[in-house]
Amino acid sequence: MIMKVNSVFTCPLMSCILVAVLSLVTVAVAVPSPADEASTVSPPSEPKPAPAATQPDPADPRVVLQERVTVVGSLESLSEIPGAAQLLTGEQLERRRQGFDDIHRMLRPIPGLNIQEEDGFGHRPNVGMRGSGTDRSSKITLMEDGVLIAPAPYSAPAAYYFPLSGRMEAIEVRKGSSQIKYGPNTVGGALNLVSTSVPSAFRLRAKAEAGQHGSAKLHAHAGDAGERLGWLLETYQGGSSGFKELDGGGDTGFRLQDYVGKVRFNSRRGARVYQQVELKLGATEEDSDETYLGLTEGDFRSDPLRRYPASQLDVFEASHRQAQLRHFVAFSPRLDVTTTVWHNGFERRWYKLESVLGQGLASVLERPDDFPTHYAVLTGADSDPNALVIRNNNRSYYSRGAETILGLKAGLGPTRHEVEVGVRYLEDEEDRFQQDDAYQMLGGRMALTRPGAPGSQTNQVVSAGAWAFFAQDHVRWGRLTLVPGFRVEAIDLRRVDYARTDPDRTAPTQVLDDTVDVFVPGIGASLRVGDATDVVAGLHKGFAPPGPGANTATRPEESLNYELGLRARRGSFRGELTGFYNDYENLLGRDTLATGGSGTGDLFNGGAVRILGLEAGLSGDLGRAFGLALSVPLQASYTFTDGEFRNSFQSRYGPWGTVDAGDELPYLPRHQLFSSLGLGDDRWLVNLGASWVSAMRTEAGHGPLVVEESTDSALVLDLLAEAAVASRLRVYGSLQNLTDRRYVVARQPAGARPGLPRTLMVGVRLQIGS
Repeated sequence: MIMKVNSVFTCPLMSCILVAVLSLVTVAVAVPSPADEASTVSPPSEPKPAPAATQPDPADPRVVLQERVTVVGSLESLSEIPGAAQLLTGEQLERRRQGFDDIHRMLRPIPGLNIQEEDGFGHRPNVGMRGSGTDRSSKITLMEDGVLIAPAPYSAPAAYYFPLSGRMEAIEVRKGSSQIKYGPNTVGGALNLVSTSVPSAFRLRAKAEAGQHGSAKLHAHAGDAGERLGWLLETYQGGSSGFKELDGGGDTGFRLQDYVGKVRFNSRRGARVYQQVELKLGATEEDSDETYLGLTEGDFRSDPLRRYPASQLDVFEASHRQAQLRHFVAFSPRLDVTTTVWHNGFERRWYKLESVLGQGLASVLERPDDFPTHYAVLTGADSDPNALVIRNNNRSYYSRGAETILGLKAGLGPTRHEVEVGVRYLEDEEDRFQQDDAYQMLGGRMALTRPGAPGSQTNQVVSAGAWAFFAQDHVRWGRLTLVPGFRVEAIDLRRVDYARTDPDRTAPTQVLDDTVDVFVPGIGASLRVGDATDVVAGLHKGFAPPGPGANTATRPEESLNYELGLRARRGSFRGELTGFYNDYENLLGRDTLATGGSGTGDLFNGGAVRILGLEAGLSGDLGRAFGLALSVPLQASYTFTDGEFRNSFQSRYGPWGTVDAGDELPYLPRHQLFSSLGLGDDRWLVNLGASWVSAMRTEAGHGPLVVEESTDSALVLDLLAEAAVASRLRVYGSLQNLTDRRYVVARQPAGARPGLPRTLMVGVRLQIGS
């Protein structure tokens, strides 16, 4: 485990990264550039269309494989998708992932996404789509390289593990009817993170950064390929002592280590039957001094970066392992089969404050005047023994499965068909073996007074086994494209409870089994109305499975979703405008600690809900459009979302509570706006990004927003500048939250929580090879 740090000079990781910076400079200056290489490295800017001779060949087996395992594939593929889809390329990501590589910041340019920040670093992402709900990204289909990556996608989908976005070469999003291929969740959409690919020739990339809050990172990968064999090795190392200030001192940051290796074997390019096998192995370790304990409203306005002494022992420790084997065979340009098998294992132990003097933390922080003694203990006052309870949220997960996709291309009269049929079997499990330990506060420090027995708080195993089938046909008929399709989910769910006094699990106290079968149809359409303008429309069924152990009154989450949009291209510019309407028959809420609940995982019906909205996006290069010598990349997006309950009810789910018909959904901002503008050439680049999110409710309600029950609206500016200092070396700096905006990003699980303050990072990037 990496040592905790207090400054960039006292941490072994930070020292290694500083040494790496000097090494990169030495390598870049000492190694002469080959004559056939460009004298400079292109800056991260909007990619220019390749000449026609270099456009991807749709009959190339490698291009076909990309279509099978990615959600979008390439910028050229966007025009072929009859529905809302977005792609963030590597060039675009470089402008967004400086500093802590926060996935929330990377996703801001994509319209239609709902994002709830939490820790300022983005390590526990909360991402939803079109009002689906953001809690731990549990309502979207989350994938890495086309494989479900949530710890237990069916039985416990809350993504306490999220792939490190800093090592991704692309991020893909599909919403609406075009994403039913990627279930089980189809209420919102699919998010696929594309990891670094095996290169076609030797390539070395490395970058190192250091900056404020004792922060630093190193990301490097190297790979090569011949005619039959390719490989890649990659690592990502990062750490920070944290931007929050713990009363009495202590770290509030994190340490990360991530490793990925890939090896690929393939037939020669001209083989009659082309085959390719790729093995991917990965490992991630995390140690974060993170807490669920926020601040009272008064304390936040006084010092938003403060942390109370009662959170001094809170720590999140996690370990993730992944293995993936994929085989692809193209029997002909018309017929191919892709088979993937995988195993993901995840263990985490989040040791964090649960209660004070028997009272839940949220209640104390919402009404500190009603709990003066409780508040005093949280802020460091001496207490009796056992006054503070810390829960050891000790959980382990696995997800393993196999999937086969058959692709068939055929012509039938005036129509061309691209049929995909797939079958997947997946089984997953979450094992909870938790305990509560009690502490006493003395002199501002916490001392253990009553250790809990392992399993004495929760002793439970939930699991799922699921068969999924999908079929869709991409039909082209002149200017019209239709994509009808469906998926079938057959899910077996099980929950096994053991007595809290039975750590050896000799006999269960309760076994609950449930079966969910669902048919999810959808159809998308695209009509070319000009040389580069498309009208797109879609209709599909939304579905999200319930978890194991749901009571008989709990219903699956189901909706009927509509979309209509316009997509256009002119030169380097791409624009889109899409309206959507989601009509929920039943919305589900899940009791988790992250939502301020007790963490039981119980499900609650929300009944009928209506969500409608508008998404708009524009990107291009103003420099190219006006014939300038400089590149001026521009990107902008806007999202309007309105969601309300259409029935009245009383719920034990915290964010809902007492609901009246017409109440607005919590954590759903009405307005979101993003824009970025750059200026540069092959030698230098400056880019300014701005994101604005309107205030949103933290509890269901209507009428004017109440400060204590809402987040703050916030305009956050990020600045990036970089320059080439050698043929292979660039230096750069980033300033996140340029104006040092202090704002409430959430009031759950307990109290007000701040966004990242102004943070300066500087680094170097080395690039060798193709």
